[in-house]
Amino acid sequence: MVTASLVKELREKTGAGMLDCKKALEATEGNIDSAIDWLREKGISKAAKKADRIAAEGIAAIKIDGNVAAIVEVNSETDFVAKNTEFTSMVDEILSVIIANDVKSVDEVLALSCSEGTINDLIINKTAKIGEKLSFRRFERIVKSDDEAFGDYIHMGGKIAVLTVVTGASSAVAKDVSMHAAAMRPQFVKSSDVPTEQLEKEMKIIKEQLINEGKPEKIIDEKIMPGKVSSYYEEVCLENQIFVKAENGESVAKFVENNGGSIVTSVRYEVGEGMEKREENFADEVAKQMQGK
Repeated sequence: MVTASLVKELREKTGAGMLDCKKALEATEGNIDSAIDWLREKGISKAAKKADRIAAEGIAAIKIDGNVAAIVEVNSETDFVAKNTEFTSMVDEILSVIIANDVKSVDEVLALSCSEGTINDLIINKTAKIGEKLSFRRFERIVKSDDEAFGDYIHMGGKIAVLTVVTGASSAVAKDVSMHAAAMRPQFVKSSDVPTEQLEKEMKIIKEQLINEGKPEKIIDEKIMPGKVSSYYEEVCLENQIFVKAENGESVAKFVENNGGSIVTSVRYEVGEGMEKREENFADEVAKQMQGK
């Protein structure tokens, strides 16, 4: 069943008209993601992708110790708590423990020993002390070789954190790459990292748009689609993106190459990406607090 709230949600995500949104939802049996694709195929929605709703508060942080580095996201309910020294010291301890232990999963991290028993105990204790739900969401632990360099960048006090590893180039070059990634939000490092099914889905949508515009299929396949694939890689892949500091339009990969190296990996965390926001009227929230609710 297509409800008014579904139509409203689709309209907010795509910018399409109410009637078109209703038609799209009816054609896809109320599936929002399929409706977005339907609108794009008809050329009604021009959005390349729906933006993740950035909602949860917290911090993304990085710690480097010699050849080992860790990047984490730890969430809180409010931005105020994310700046609390109790919270930030907890995040720092989590980073230190990760660096000291070869762990692969969040569950393994939660079971590690620390100052208050385990990391899980630490989070529970801090939750009780701070009075707000805290959660350890994700991490990456990266070990580099001696001929590789880390470059880390923290934006907006921990709203975005990027950790990059390069080989054959300096940490300054790696940091420039991290700063670029913070601004340009690449989804992948290399074009080979893009899942085949994701690329095929994007190209199918683009081809449907071109067919609907009246372009001959032979021309689309032979002359247009190769350029569309390149443009897609330039949009979503770090190495293919145009380097933000470049004056000559060189790619990020070319920038690193011109400085004697290549990108090994890069991890970008943006606090709350992909998480649903708790929507609440601020005036109602204040009223509740005044009433002691």
